[in-house]
Amino acid sequence: MSATLRPLPLRIRPLRPWSVFQAVLMGIVAGAAWQVMQPALWQAQAYGALLLVSVVLAGAAWRARRQRGWLGWMLCALAAGGAMAAGCGARALAFQAQALDAALQGRDLRVTGIVAAMPEPAPWGLRFRFAVEHAQHAIADAGGARAPVRLPPLVELSVPALQRGGTPLLLAAGERWSLTVRLKAPHGLRNPQAFDQELWLWEQGVQATGYVRLGTAHAAPQPLGQTWRHPVALLRQRLRDAIVAGQAMPAGLRAAWPGTVAPETWQRARGVVAALVIGDQGAIAPRDWELFRATGVAHLMSISGLHITLFAWLAAALLGRAWRRSARLCLWLPAPCAALAGGVLLALGYALLSGWGLPAQRTVAMLAVVAALRLSGVRWPWHQVWLLALAAVVLADPWALWQAGFWLSFVAVGVLFAASARDPPAAAGLGGHALALLRTQAVVTLALTPLGLLLFGQISLVGMLANLLAIPWVTLVVTPLALAGMCWAPLWHLATVSVMPLNAALAGLAQAPAAQLFLPAAPLWAGLAAVAGGVWLVLRLPWSLRLLGLPLLLPALWWQPARPVHGSFTLLAPDVGQGNAVLVRTRSHSLLYDTGPRHGPGSDAGQRVLLPLLRAAGVRLDMLMLSHGDNDHVGGAAAVQRAQPQAALRGAVSPEWPLAVQRSAAPCVAGQRWAWDGVAFEVLHPLPATAAVPQGRRRTAKDAPNTRSCVLRIQAANGATALLAGDIERAQEAALLAGGADLRADWLLVPHHGSKTSSSAEWIAAVAPRHALVQAGYRNRYGHPAAPVMQRYAAHGVRPVTSAACGAARWSSAQPQRLECERERAPRYWQAGRRD
Repeated sequence: MSATLRPLPLRIRPLRPWSVFQAVLMGIVAGAAWQVMQPALWQAQAYGALLLVSVVLAGAAWRARRQRGWLGWMLCALAAGGAMAAGCGARALAFQAQALDAALQGRDLRVTGIVAAMPEPAPWGLRFRFAVEHAQHAIADAGGARAPVRLPPLVELSVPALQRGGTPLLLAAGERWSLTVRLKAPHGLRNPQAFDQELWLWEQGVQATGYVRLGTAHAAPQPLGQTWRHPVALLRQRLRDAIVAGQAMPAGLRAAWPGTVAPETWQRARGVVAALVIGDQGAIAPRDWELFRATGVAHLMSISGLHITLFAWLAAALLGRAWRRSARLCLWLPAPCAALAGGVLLALGYALLSGWGLPAQRTVAMLAVVAALRLSGVRWPWHQVWLLALAAVVLADPWALWQAGFWLSFVAVGVLFAASARDPPAAAGLGGHALALLRTQAVVTLALTPLGLLLFGQISLVGMLANLLAIPWVTLVVTPLALAGMCWAPLWHLATVSVMPLNAALAGLAQAPAAQLFLPAAPLWAGLAAVAGGVWLVLRLPWSLRLLGLPLLLPALWWQPARPVHGSFTLLAPDVGQGNAVLVRTRSHSLLYDTGPRHGPGSDAGQRVLLPLLRAAGVRLDMLMLSHGDNDHVGGAAAVQRAQPQAALRGAVSPEWPLAVQRSAAPCVAGQRWAWDGVAFEVLHPLPATAAVPQGRRRTAKDAPNTRSCVLRIQAANGATALLAGDIERAQEAALLAGGADLRADWLLVPHHGSKTSSSAEWIAAVAPRHALVQAGYRNRYGHPAAPVMQRYAAHGVRPVTSAACGAARWSSAQPQRLECERERAPRYWQAGRRD
């Protein structure tokens, strides 16, 4: 008797409640990510239609709840994703509708409003947020009236520290002022793997930036009294002023301290105390930030998401220990519940005191979600808790998905809560909590190192040791003393003293060979694999399984960017604002032409733009050529030379360099030629007779630095040519034309940023470029590029591109017809600039 084989019936399981919830959470995150990646916003009707489709999908998911699980799960995820994308798009449209009217850019306006945050020192004076109440034109019309105008609700202003006559301008949070201002749309530098300032301002709710107009032609700033608004910001300002006021080491401490303490050392340590108390990161000196980044402890010196999480973790541990000592309190509320709730509330207070920035808001939201789950008695697996916290934060701030700080704080919080699943026993005492804290930080450091590599392209090889020293010291000594100083000011002196030996120890670690490793920026897939490998290494698994995460780290560690083939070269003109900088790369050599401007002490294009870009590209410079000595061309030279001292120097010298370095620089003289990897380089200007001003001769207009700019011509094996013209003017252009130099080029760096003193019609006709790039700042005070110059290029069939609209520009001699703009490569709707 033969048996008939029948297939087993497929088990159809209904969609479980948690599966529905999980699908909704994943849909929220995916929908936000999709909408935030849009290059341009849709019309309101399109987002309305998307919301309607989401409602239909939700209805279909409800009807399919008893059918196949995967179908209902997918419909729930699509419905939640569509609804989230529609809501995020509607929010963006409403926010964009409040943007600054283009007709008001660069106009003098009289505004009345309230200082909405603690004013922060800047190289040029003060920077502050201003909540606008009403505004009008500063200049009256023919009838003597001043027409009212509509401005965004929140703007960011800068003002010199001194008014007319040298009187200081004192601003306080919550004060109402009447000011004459000049505004423009938010605009930041746009470079590969760089900070997106426009997105950051968008998230902060700032829709215009500008400066306060001072001078006899404008009405003076007028204070209109203190208001009750922004009391926390006012408290932060008063605390900062009180901390910074102690700029000298007290005599008693000076006598007890071994050796002498320089006033600068004391003031720098004082800045760290201010940062730990109120989150004023600007109080930390730039050289200290370099030290903290090099040793991997920067997260401890500012109130970041990780810092608030550590504070909440320690506060909860200490509160729980103290709560257990009272039987009555334990009967009223169990100690674990009191510790959780108290830790979140204390973290909330600390976040408010730190300025309630977006990282602090995200961290407190994550902590609150996790604490609420635990207090409700829900015991979900860690990945479900992680997903819920992620969706909650993204729901409140969808644009956080593009911020490096979001991922650093979120991954850190997830690792911390996963690592603290087994809380130290109460009998372990304070020492057990301290050991648990050290173990937790070691886990976090290991997990975040690959993420730091993906986001910043650097690894601190001494970071583990530095954190082992810094974490207990900062968490258990410096921070408690700094916070206690709010109750008794002399404790701020002790906190300052405790910072100095830590800085000395970190400086010793930073001087170790290869203390900091910079790696080229790997592609996204390799970076994500490294992050997954780092997280896998810290999971609670047997070590035999954890070690499987190591192979995931290798692609990011060994990645090397592609180089040009022999006989060709590439150009990268970074967006440095008002200044020049061009990176030239051949098969095995690199040249940097100019280094952009210096903005103030500790702030220049070399440190902020060029060094991160060079490290991300894995570039080791062979030559640093400075066209001439103006600030907008050599402002970042000192930082670049310190980081890459092997580069040969040619052209102008930076006054910040040591004398020996200045003497090693070779002059830039016409006729100099060399070849790298089949690519020819030739200096066309200045002529030997005009390369330098003879000593003893009085400087004239003909001796201006612009007239001695280095002009560099680069030609590939296929004939494609680039011409870098510095700041030469019409007289030098005429001299080059008269000398018969071969000026034809496919790619031209427009002379003098498009100034009306350069780019004569004869020059443009002789060069006849395919592409002409104007490196100039957005709405700069010089008016570059001048409209007549742009018209002359257009008359010759050339369409100049400005760096303000293009961002970083890429060009390759292998494809001379193509120019790639960073703003066009990945456009986003919050970006103000577009290609002209």
